[in-house]
Amino acid sequence: MGDTAERASELVEQLRGVGVAGVTVAWCDNNGIPRSRTVPVASLPQVAETGIGVSTVFAIFNTNDGIQYGAPGRETPSGDVRLVPDLDRLTPLAGQRGMAWAPGTQVDVDGSPWPWDQRSLLAATVDGLAERGYTALVGYEMEFAVSAPSPDGAVVPAYRGPAYSPHGLLEIDAFATDVLRDAEANGLRIGQFHAEYGPGQVELSLGATDPVRAADEQLLARQTVLAAAARHGLRISFAPLPSLQLAGNGWHVHSSLWRDGVNLLAGGPEGPGTAGSGYIAGLLRDLPALAAVTAPSIGSMARLRPGFFAGAYGFWGIENREAPVRYVVGSPLLGADHANVELKVSDASANPYLALTALLTSGVAGVEENLVPPSPIAADPGTWKKKERAAAGVEKLPTTQADQEAALLANPRITEALGTERLGAFLEVRRADAAWAAEREPEDVLAAWRWRY
Repeated sequence: MGDTAERASELVEQLRGVGVAGVTVAWCDNNGIPRSRTVPVASLPQVAETGIGVSTVFAIFNTNDGIQYGAPGRETPSGDVRLVPDLDRLTPLAGQRGMAWAPGTQVDVDGSPWPWDQRSLLAATVDGLAERGYTALVGYEMEFAVSAPSPDGAVVPAYRGPAYSPHGLLEIDAFATDVLRDAEANGLRIGQFHAEYGPGQVELSLGATDPVRAADEQLLARQTVLAAAARHGLRISFAPLPSLQLAGNGWHVHSSLWRDGVNLLAGGPEGPGTAGSGYIAGLLRDLPALAAVTAPSIGSMARLRPGFFAGAYGFWGIENREAPVRYVVGSPLLGADHANVELKVSDASANPYLALTALLTSGVAGVEENLVPPSPIAADPGTWKKKERAAAGVEKLPTTQADQEAALLANPRITEALGTERLGAFLEVRRADAAWAAEREPEDVLAAWRWRY
């Protein structure tokens, strides 16, 4: 028995001791949708060594579960990959007493890296940054709508408000309590949990950690919230925009870049120093292409409405919540190392491993090229006249799939970081979603994807 199988055997006994019968191994597809395989707990030693068989077509699933042949190397249904659980992330689920959960990495049948796997790409990106002396911390703010059941699948807000009030959460108190308890038991560090601005909307923030773990925990947090909701007869919509009549759900990414134990984003009310400014400038330079990966769906682009704190225009600001790139200041109270950058154009329809790869690639390029960002903006450019935005160099971010694709393909940094195979599959499903949506009313598209993520 190999070391991996021996360790897995020890874990089996521990899992059985707490009543676990099955292990769900999850990954995320190109639409931000979690996919999984579940195996009996007894098979974990074998699965840990040889993985679980998975079809190659999952690389080209669209949001409606259609298979989009035609991406380079993915023209047929032939082939197999192995889904290998990360035993370091194995978690008995507090909200699903008979189940454990682990993120999976897809490898080729000979055990070598599979060119379409996203998790291994982010891991390689992080390793590459470490070789250059960098580390990063990432944390997510996850907004979602909590709904009572409805026969037509509409969102029926499970609480009535007021926004940001403890009174609203009283109506879903038992659910909120279970989420917090389950999250702690599942190893998730929750920063905040509160009623948000929209009807029935809640925000949950995850503590900052290394990028791969942050992406893993985003998936685990979804599973945790959904399990708690199911126990209370509620439904959860993580969709970027569940309906044109509702607030959008951003999954804002907070990131900081470190070198030699120093947070390069550290700074005060005037902004960060030279390296941190370069990080911001790198994100801002690549923002249209970056958003094509971090907010890639039709719902994502419908969410980019001025005045909704969604980041509809390309600019940065210091503590400006309308800015897609928001600098969060360190302070004597919080400490200089609290400083970070929030990317608002990010949501549940993004594959988190691809999204963080693109984000780190753009930001670090800005540092190493000594880029200097334009002056920060404290206002909302959405309230300006068009000529005022033009004078300030502020442009609206792409709001069509074609424009997003053009921005992405014109960006050598992000396309090279993603690689030919992953980029090809990603674009193939984006085009399929756009073609399907073009034949339908916007509200019907949003309704079809409301519960997908």
